[in-house]
Amino acid sequence: MWLFIQNQVLGMQWLNEVVAAILQYAGVDVQSRVGGSLQFFFYDVVKITVLLCVLIFLISYIQSYFPPERSRKIMGRFRGIWANIMGALLGTVTPFCSCSSIPLFMGFTSAGLPLGVTFSFLISSPMVDLGSLVLLISIFGYRIAVAYVVFGLIIAVIGGSVIERLHMEAEIEDFIRQAPAVSEAEIPQLTRRDRLDYAKEQMTSTFRKVFPYILIGVGIGALIHNWIPEQWVEDVLGRQNPLGVILATLVGAPMYADIFGSIPIAEALLGKGAQLGAVLSFMMAVTTLSLPSLILLRKAIKPKLLGVFILTCVIGIILVGYSFNALQGFLL
Repeated sequence: MWLFIQNQVLGMQWLNEVVAAILQYAGVDVQSRVGGSLQFFFYDVVKITVLLCVLIFLISYIQSYFPPERSRKIMGRFRGIWANIMGALLGTVTPFCSCSSIPLFMGFTSAGLPLGVTFSFLISSPMVDLGSLVLLISIFGYRIAVAYVVFGLIIAVIGGSVIERLHMEAEIEDFIRQAPAVSEAEIPQLTRRDRLDYAKEQMTSTFRKVFPYILIGVGIGALIHNWIPEQWVEDVLGRQNPLGVILATLVGAPMYADIFGSIPIAEALLGKGAQLGAVLSFMMAVTTLSLPSLILLRKAIKPKLLGVFILTCVIGIILVGYSFNALQGFLL
């Protein structure tokens, strides 16, 4: 039953067969490079789009119950490492890319949450949302998906804890610290229709922002899958190169995409012989440390804190990447 859910419901293997049949009916040889690339492209675009819309709608509906002030009140009950864990877990129910997470981070910070907790949220939100868990299961299986989420949460909790210990509250820009807090009494009460409309709006706006990167990511994945020689990938990101994890992290960091756009690239790289740690480190770096998000984050925090955030994430992602390499035999 679980294999059926993973392969046919989440993985939509039936869709891959439908795409192949349509291409063959149109006279395309799916065994050729061009035909194989077209099959990979259409299958992954449709599958990711369907999962994206369904997941964003469901998660946005859930998130409508947790505006920043209410979330702050809930998390205010926790102290120490438990507060960081709650901040990281809250990030898993926010279906946003790194740029979209920053306004929420600003709202939590201005609402008075501890700095480390808000950074735990900021790290986990784009990296390990529930949508990524489902999509990772559909492509890589439940072991890799669960391990990715667990390691991502560990990075978020430890990263937030480190920043908390450094006492860098003065590195937050003044307009964030001085913003007036919103009381829970001022939060409008939403009806079920309001929540459904909110979820629909979030799904539509997120899809519009993300879809171009899905096309780019799947296009790159199709290119790697059918045109890049396997030996090239193995030489750069395989076992022969002990620096593959570091290289993947540094290459992925400036790129802008979310988890939905980076997974097709990761899927193709893994199929070509790249190490699991290098592939997942690339995904983590792309989703967490994109250049546009760092530019936006700089508006809210000062350079010193931004540098600490980047360094903490890079070190955490690299260490996790090598951990994945050590566990590759068990996870695959």
